[in-house]
Amino acid sequence: NMSSNQLIDSFIDALWLENGLSKNTLSAYASDLRLFNKSLAATPLAEASNTDISTFLNLRYQQGISARSTARILSSLRRFYTYLIREKHISTDPTALIDLPRISRSLPDSLSEHDIEQLLAAPESSSILGERDKAMLEMLYATGLRVSELVTLNTDQINLHRGVIRITGKGNKERLVPLGEHAQDCIEQYIKHSRVALLSERPCSTLFVTNRAAGMTRQ
Repeated sequence: NMSSNQLIDSFIDALWLENGLSKNTLSAYASDLRLFNKSLAATPLAEASNTDISTFLNLRYQQGISARSTARILSSLRRFYTYLIREKHISTDPTALIDLPRISRSLPDSLSEHDIEQLLAAPESSSILGERDKAMLEMLYATGLRVSELVTLNTDQINLHRGVIRITGKGNKERLVPLGEHAQDCIEQYIKHSRVALLSERPCSTLFVTNRAAGMTRQ
């Protein structure tokens, strides 16, 4: 007799406990399920039919949503309904006869050298936020960090004297990443000027901060 939102929360809790998935992955599952739940109107999630799911996916296709995004939502729904069967909330899987949309394996677009130069020159480095943004872009370009790694970077993970940052990646594997001289200079200037101004003597261990003296999000 759990509500749809309670079932989603219970499923997300189970994923975290059993699989140790990242916050970003758990957030994606929850977002997919709430989007489908919203499309059902008065029908509870546990009572959704094969037709409900097909209609929802077809509507997304008509709206021009990519096959990759649709496939991810179907994958989320399959995992969710498998969980409901395991927990004996339902007896049949409404996703069982639905095929994943075909996904073409297109080559990724890449930036030209001119594009990269324009991107790195875009922030107004004479402003507080511009100096911060330039330091972030230069670090991304120099190191190839994931955005999630960049925004969660703490000050004790960077060694400007040696010109390296210490990153703990997937599987808790630690690696040292060289910064490069130009990125190092930009980060040093940011730490001395903009970061001090943004924090206004408020404590924060995150390297890149907002004007609320807090770390930034991936979004």
